[in-house]
Amino acid sequence: MSKNGHDYSSATRIIHGPSHSARWDYGHHVVPPISYSATYRLDSVERGVQGFTDFGGQVSDDGETPIYIYDRLDDPTRSLLESELATLEGADACVTFSSGMGGISAALGSLLKSGEHMIAHRLLYGCTHSLLENWMPRWNVEVDRADFIDIEAVRARIRPETRVLYTETPVNPDLTMIDIGAYRALCDEFNAKRSEEEKIQIVVDNTFATPYGQRPMSLGADVVCHSLTKNLGGFGTQIGGAVMCRHELLRTLLMFRKDIGASLAPMSAWGVLVYGLPSLAARIERQQRSAIKIAEWLESRPEITKVLYPGLDSFPQRELAEKQLRNPDGKYNPGNMLYFYVDEEKVDPITFTNKVGSDAYCITLAVSLGHVKTLLEMPAAMTHSSYCRDENTDRGIRISVGLEDPKDIIHDLETILAASAPSK
Repeated sequence: MSKNGHDYSSATRIIHGPSHSARWDYGHHVVPPISYSATYRLDSVERGVQGFTDFGGQVSDDGETPIYIYDRLDDPTRSLLESELATLEGADACVTFSSGMGGISAALGSLLKSGEHMIAHRLLYGCTHSLLENWMPRWNVEVDRADFIDIEAVRARIRPETRVLYTETPVNPDLTMIDIGAYRALCDEFNAKRSEEEKIQIVVDNTFATPYGQRPMSLGADVVCHSLTKNLGGFGTQIGGAVMCRHELLRTLLMFRKDIGASLAPMSAWGVLVYGLPSLAARIERQQRSAIKIAEWLESRPEITKVLYPGLDSFPQRELAEKQLRNPDGKYNPGNMLYFYVDEEKVDPITFTNKVGSDAYCITLAVSLGHVKTLLEMPAAMTHSSYCRDENTDRGIRISVGLEDPKDIIHDLETILAASAPSK
């Protein structure tokens, strides 16, 4: 028997986490309590000096309990969550933030300086796109966009001042898979001739897959971002973000969080720690069993022209998906997200989406994903509307599959498809 859990399955380890933590002593609590205090008693000048001196040095549970000073710097509940997330991702350290976008902003802000350059995949979450297009130029960081499926197109854009390659995988919303290992080899080729400060870092947003379904650092990524609001939180009640990193980046991320004021609230950290993570494996496993049934049903329908889901044999990057989307026990993990297109001669996509909002019982027209409830949206009009709004905009539909009976989800889809014929 192993007290550290190494001999147990990933689903069991996620529920129990470490058997103890040096980050905080919660004695005999089966569920860790919430630590709610804006500031902490320091007892002496010397202890206060030591706390500020040590800030940012705690990267694991191997050392002594840190000296907590002020909630914006560090907090026991947040620390416990960060320890569990780092373990699950296989990272040296984790820093949590008040939102997923706070985490992405911190990751890029910690890796890039004025005058430097980054390359990002052509398609990203709409708010990430907005960050790159509207805010990075104000910080004098140049952003190039490329299709990361074409590694040679990315290679051609790398310059001496390039410091970051940024992508999601699977990509939001169309589930494109990006080969992290291939980009690791590309960066190693360029980095062999660069100083440590000039090396190119690979940053991956792993929100769709979660650390349960994919661990990009083991595949070659340097930094991994997550929205805790989505699958990791699971219940749609908490907003948060997390950045997984190596030891070397930890202090910079903590300083960025402290100075920008983007700390995760203890209540939000606690919700993910005691509800989100323990239920993660059970939720994902059930949701992806439903997702394959829904995807196969959609694929069989004459009103649907294309279904993109990594669990389908027809998925265009099935081989890469099977390589990367693995749970910690090695099982294929195609996930709970799918994307599809309707035949617009038979179904009007806007009418269909509106009728989901007005008529569906167990499908909710809403943004976000990874919820226990099934959520549907049209990204071009909603989460990705910052890209463009014209007649050529992609009119695909995204579904985040929840915990409902898949027969009921299919019933709603079938009923609404039948009622969504285009007007003559």
